[in-house]
Amino acid sequence: MKVGVFAVVAISASVAGALAYAEKQEGGKGGAENDAIAVTKAKVSLAQAVAVAEQHLNGKASRAEYERTKQGDAYDIEVVNGDKVFDVRVDAEKGVILSSALDESDGNGDREDREGRDEKD
Repeated sequence: MKVGVFAVVAISASVAGALAYAEKQEGGKGGAENDAIAVTKAKVSLAQAVAVAEQHLNGKASRAEYERTKQGDAYDIEVVNGDKVFDVRVDAEKGVILSSALDESDGNGDREDREGRDEKD
């Protein structure tokens, strides 16, 4: 149980860090501040979304971030199962899996990979 609590705390910290990084990259408070507020209003908590993703793949979450898109709010969660890494998207309102795919990028599933940019930029 302690490992589960630690994982949720670590993932929560990584979400906060991702939001702060996004704010810095956007050069202001706009989008990142709104995401930070929006995640607190989501019907499905970060911990619940992580549990859904882990159960879906019988694995362990290594990263999670909250995303606001035109299609709706969701959690992007990276789940490790054995020697494979999967990107799982969980609906922030319904708690259902929206997508699940093998992560074929460099394995960290960050925004730079999804946008096709090199992390060094």
